[in-house]
Amino acid sequence: MSRYKQADLSTIKTISIKGRKSKVSPKDFGKVFEPASQKFSEFVGSLPGILAARSLRALVRDITAARARNKPVIVMMGAHVIKVGLAPILIDLVRRNIVTAIAMNSAAAIHDVETAMWGKTSEDVAENILDGRFGMSRETGEFINTALSRNFYAGDCGYGEALAKALIEAKATNASVSMLTNCYERGVPVTVHAAIGTDIVHQQPTMDGAATGELSYRDFKVFANVVKDLTNGGVVLNIGSAVIMPEVFLKALTVARNLGHHVQGFTTANFDMLRHYRPLMNVVTRPTQKSGAGYDFAGHHEIMIPLLAAMIKLNVASRDKKAMPGRLRGAKK
Repeated sequence: MSRYKQADLSTIKTISIKGRKSKVSPKDFGKVFEPASQKFSEFVGSLPGILAARSLRALVRDITAARARNKPVIVMMGAHVIKVGLAPILIDLVRRNIVTAIAMNSAAAIHDVETAMWGKTSEDVAENILDGRFGMSRETGEFINTALSRNFYAGDCGYGEALAKALIEAKATNASVSMLTNCYERGVPVTVHAAIGTDIVHQQPTMDGAATGELSYRDFKVFANVVKDLTNGGVVLNIGSAVIMPEVFLKALTVARNLGHHVQGFTTANFDMLRHYRPLMNVVTRPTQKSGAGYDFAGHHEIMIPLLAAMIKLNVASRDKKAMPGRLRGAKK
């Protein structure tokens, strides 16, 4: 005999599944997709109507609606976004007037500059840190720090604008895949937000702390001015920044609200490979409390962001196609 008493389940009350509230039925299931005979739109339609797939569709609708209403779509990013080759994907969204502002940490700006100028980035940290060579690429430090110092002592632009102008002036070989230059040439705000001591250019003799701090501060004010227009329908995407950009966004949002702008009713989404505290709190949850919507997606950027971009373009094309007959009727009148 066991010394422990067991619960008696003989009098348990059961219910019928027919009347039970359930979250999933076959209509929500994914559908088989045949790439040889079906279109991308059918692939999107084949995704399950459950959890992240459903949320991704909702986010795409919010982004499409935001641009239809001329509301901002802001992309914040960490360095990994550039490292895994996503600049052309995001630049395409900028060129299509879907993304209206870019904000990045300064590590992302370093990768952007190195790629644009010398066609290579992302050094082997494990190898180079052994003998103190990590982050000591002379050309990178001189280019970035000189551009910041020059605009600090003779100019009033911010970090992102200073680097973009320097790349254009230098006729950077790979400027076509530079987030900085493409945004600047199209008048799209591109801001860089530095935490001094976190980046390789900060450890070199060309570093000017005053210039770095001041130009990053100017970009914070540019970013706050962009954030103020999110009211009633804007969208903010945080891609791969676990600390810097979520913190900058929360402060910029506070500044905008403190200055009297009713920044409510917008959508946010976080994309990262892991779930972190600050993006969840400072991007997804706190800014959208009591109004708006927040989404959190876990997955590799090099897969998730091309999928997101393709779905956005599909949705925009579908919207434009539906609007076309009305435009034609209007033209006849």
